[in-house]
Amino acid sequence: MIVVNEQRIFDIIQEKKPVSVAINGPDGILPQIQETALNIMNRFGIPAYVLADTTWGTCDLNSNGAKTLGAEILFNVGHTINMPEMENNVFLIDAYDNIEFDSVAKKCVDIVKGKTISLITDSQHLNQVDRVKEIFTKEGITVKIGSGKGQLNDGQVFGCEFYPAMEIKDAVDANVFLGQSNFHAAGIALSTNKPTYVLDPYFNEVREVTEFANKLQKKATLAIYKAAEAKTFGVIVGLKEGQMSKTTALKFKRELEKEGKTVQLLALTDITNDRLRNLKGIDAFIQVACPRISTDNPFDKPLLSTPQANALLKVLRNEDIGEYMQLPHWL
Repeated sequence: MIVVNEQRIFDIIQEKKPVSVAINGPDGILPQIQETALNIMNRFGIPAYVLADTTWGTCDLNSNGAKTLGAEILFNVGHTINMPEMENNVFLIDAYDNIEFDSVAKKCVDIVKGKTISLITDSQHLNQVDRVKEIFTKEGITVKIGSGKGQLNDGQVFGCEFYPAMEIKDAVDANVFLGQSNFHAAGIALSTNKPTYVLDPYFNEVREVTEFANKLQKKATLAIYKAAEAKTFGVIVGLKEGQMSKTTALKFKRELEKEGKTVQLLALTDITNDRLRNLKGIDAFIQVACPRISTDNPFDKPLLSTPQANALLKVLRNEDIGEYMQLPHWL
């Protein structure tokens, strides 16, 4: 069960005395967020708006939505980072899952016996890392936990940011990810090029995502070579507060024009296949908002992320693209 740190929310409201607040978090914990919003209203008698749009991470807080509502504070729940506050009056609130990993960790022992592993997780399961490390260590498995960097805590990854895993990839044989998210685990597998196992405590199963990640990479590479045949490109800037990489977009426009391509600059809040279908006369797209949009979703035309677009430029210059996804941060 997800446990939201409501006490911290209450303490902040008590201190700052806002007239209204907004609260949001990942789709999977919206029921807990609804409950927290009700608890705020019952306790303090102020409006607490649930921002029910998807929020993918600290790049996508929807603080603009809170401002539009006139909410004086936004609480973003469940995207734990090593900073308690992102911007003025936007607070990051911890939400941990209290499910135990003991049983599934013991199932994994035979798979990684005699290996050195990197132990990694997402925000909701950081509270279980020490316990799982203890289980593995007692079985003679060498466990390494990479250091956090930027927003990340030790052993934590985001969907596009893998510093703890990349830091120690040459010192381990495999990655073990705590949680249910193939989304996070596939990114770890792609960035490190190491066998990666998911310890899913909900289904009490261990699954390897390496093959799934390889399929994502093949699809991503095919999109690069298809895009190389394009004459006209749409370069998309994301309109979410943490995805507005205009400098990178302008760099790609400049470099593509050097290669004789025609480029149109576009901006979108949500980059979906349906939205791109409305745009005519464009052979391929590059988006600098979120790299996982390109790797994890189907599109009619090539839609490249920043790492893919950098590889595209190499293809156009007859250079080797190399291991273009083996990066600690896909931006």
